[in-house]
Amino acid sequence: MKKLLICLLILSIPSISRGGGLKDPREVHLENIRQLTFGGENGEAYFSYDGRKLIFQSTRDGRGCDQIYTMDVDGRNVRMVSTGKGITTCGYFLQKAGNRIIYSSTHHIMEDCPPRPDYSQGYVWPLYPYDIFMADEDGSNLKQLTFNPGYDAEATVSPDGTKIVFTSLRDGDLDIYVMDIDGRNLKRLTYEKGYDGGAFFSPDGKKIVYRAYHPKTPEEIKDYEELLKRNLVRPTRMEIFVMDADGSNKRQITNNGAANFAPYFHPDGRRIIFSSNMHDPKGRSFELYMINIDGTGLERITYFPPFNSFPMFSHDGKKLVFSSNRGAKVRGETNIFIADWRD
Repeated sequence: MKKLLICLLILSIPSISRGGGLKDPREVHLENIRQLTFGGENGEAYFSYDGRKLIFQSTRDGRGCDQIYTMDVDGRNVRMVSTGKGITTCGYFLQKAGNRIIYSSTHHIMEDCPPRPDYSQGYVWPLYPYDIFMADEDGSNLKQLTFNPGYDAEATVSPDGTKIVFTSLRDGDLDIYVMDIDGRNLKRLTYEKGYDGGAFFSPDGKKIVYRAYHPKTPEEIKDYEELLKRNLVRPTRMEIFVMDADGSNKRQITNNGAANFAPYFHPDGRRIIFSSNMHDPKGRSFELYMINIDGTGLERITYFPPFNSFPMFSHDGKKLVFSSNRGAKVRGETNIFIADWRD
């Protein structure tokens, strides 16, 4: 869902030519960039724990919305592992727990793609009635983990494979929850009014990084609440936060008033990579940045507008996978890229 809507945002932005190249010389941390998908809208690609496979969402093969796919890290053996019904988002491997996957889907309540939101009221994300499902790596043995009539999505798994962290609207606001891998022992972690989501565990499982928008003024609160009643949220201002895995010790890492999202821990546990439009006064260009968990040491990683996002490091820190428009043949085309990471 997040990938698809970001793609819609950039449809009006001219593609940037690099003479056919996939790298800007200023991208010193990225070497041997390889394009893994070609055409369509592809995003949110995440490594299996052993680094051999990727799970991602894609709108392809004539479909009107995203389904979940897996592929080898060289781009081969692409396989749809969701049902092909409804709309899906946020696939993730179960890490050390074995070759199983989770993802969010509406296939159990709708056959077709849901209608897209009305953008006449500005750029918004729809909060479709997803539930979270678990399956074997090939999509078989599908099991429903949440049974909530509203939004349950953005699920990722702890490094030891025992916990799932996700965002839900079940208590009337968009907050972060954690549950056991079988869906039991649900616990709410955030309580601030506003959107909290996009959560990932730190490599040691002791911390969680996430993005958040907490409206402050009466006007902001009114806009947020009115959109929420229509199952919408406006993602144009988000900051990066870190908290302990039990929800304590929340602290804000960025404070730039931009759209900061898709945070992920570096394997050293001391740095966070994320996407932001902080450099663009018009807010249309998204690049990758790195920052220390205490908010210092901000460094720009990519220089290839208009869109770079959803970064994830391999667990050994040697590879980075991300989504980008670089090399796009048509406007709005978004593909998955993998690069060797150099500190």
